Amino acid sequence: MNIAQPTFAVTAPILLDAANLSCVKQDRVLFEQLSLHLKPGELLQIKGKNGAGKSSLLRILSGLAQPDEGQLQYLAQPLPAALSDYAANLCFIGHQSGIHEQLTAIENLQFWQAASDLHIQDEFTLLAELGLAGLEDIPCRMLSAGQQRRVSLARLWATSAQIWILDEPFTALDQSAIVSLQQHFIAHLQRGGAIILTTHQPLSIEYHALRALEIHYRW
Repeated sequence: MNIAQPTFAVTAPILLDAANLSCVKQDRVLFEQLSLHLKPGELLQIKGKNGAGKSSLLRILSGLAQPDEGQLQYLAQPLPAALSDYAANLCFIGHQSGIHEQLTAIENLQFWQAASDLHIQDEFTLLAELGLAGLEDIPCRMLSAGQQRRVSLARLWATSAQIWILDEPFTALDQSAIVSLQQHFIAHLQRGGAIILTTHQPLSIEYHALRALEIHYRW
């Protein structure tokens, strides 16, 4: 997937800066002295084996968990002081779908729109774009895993957040949905958005600002 470079300046400010992060779980050091930064237009892929600490890192970067050591800054401000502004500019989708299985796809979208800064003009049109036409009023518990994942990812088509943090977003998706999602990533990056993600599947994106950080499994 060959993509032209965006036109915004390469000297854009650092959105998210992490310095010397450490994380310990059940007396095992998952990672330590880990540093990274994220600028507009950048996609950072976090790599590593299962159990290496990828999801733990994403939760720390999203502000949902605290590192055992290290600091996070959002737009050069300590994250605790800027947490409200950061949360308003962040879309985090974890490894679980995050949908309410008793609600329909439409009802999930309406709930997210009421609870956060989502802008959906027509829920039916959005769900049809994601391959869910005819399934809008079915309880999500009756949908396949891939269809549930599409409902969850619909937030990425409706959010105005600049920073996306995504844990295994391609899980349960078929190849066409994976291609569509990666094309949506590119559109977001070219608008000055930024993405941090984990995935066990190879990215088919050829993009100048795609970087990778590998977390090595520690015994």
